[in-house]
Amino acid sequence: MKPDDIHRAMTILREEARAWRTPSVTVVAEASRSPFKVLVSCIISLRTKDEVTTRASARLFDRAPTPEAMEGLPPEEIAQLIYPAGFYRTKAEQILEISRRLVAEFGGRVPDDLDALLAFRGVGRKTANLVLTLGFGKPGICVDTHVHRICNRWGYVATRNPDATEMALRAQLPQEYWIEINDLLVAFGQNLCHPVSPRCSICRLGDICARVGVTQSR
Repeated sequence: MKPDDIHRAMTILREEARAWRTPSVTVVAEASRSPFKVLVSCIISLRTKDEVTTRASARLFDRAPTPEAMEGLPPEEIAQLIYPAGFYRTKAEQILEISRRLVAEFGGRVPDDLDALLAFRGVGRKTANLVLTLGFGKPGICVDTHVHRICNRWGYVATRNPDATEMALRAQLPQEYWIEINDLLVAFGQNLCHPVSPRCSICRLGDICARVGVTQSR
């Protein structure tokens, strides 16, 4: 993929995304406009299927929609509410600790600063950037496994890990696409550009994709 091809790619993905399911954390963000709910649902989503994340987040927020309400719950109840999310007991402890720190140190408000978010246990660059973009509408690039894999598969970047992909995209991706690239590539990766045997025969990006690392496709 040539650098200028990204404009065509994003236009096509916007069109295709109308038929794809919206990622679970984005659903939470659009429904609530709450940085706290975006942060917590993103923690729940790690190594968890979207449909599980959606239901687990809804149960938890029905019980505790704010940091103040969350810090009053025992970790066992949080774990029960988000089950069967992956590593639900560990995530329950993380959610409780974050809620307590938000109340004690930030007046119950999620900070809109990348470094401050990264200081919370269990919050990596992916989660922090998602909070900034979906929770606050601030510029940021959230790079998960889909974004990392697909951008390298396209040949748009050549990087070894998601953090390096984020830095490469910050250097060359037009800022107009920063916030939406995660949503579009997550949906694209779930529906067509699978990790193994992607559906290249029906992909509208076939003529601009370098197919780096693709050995088998459908």
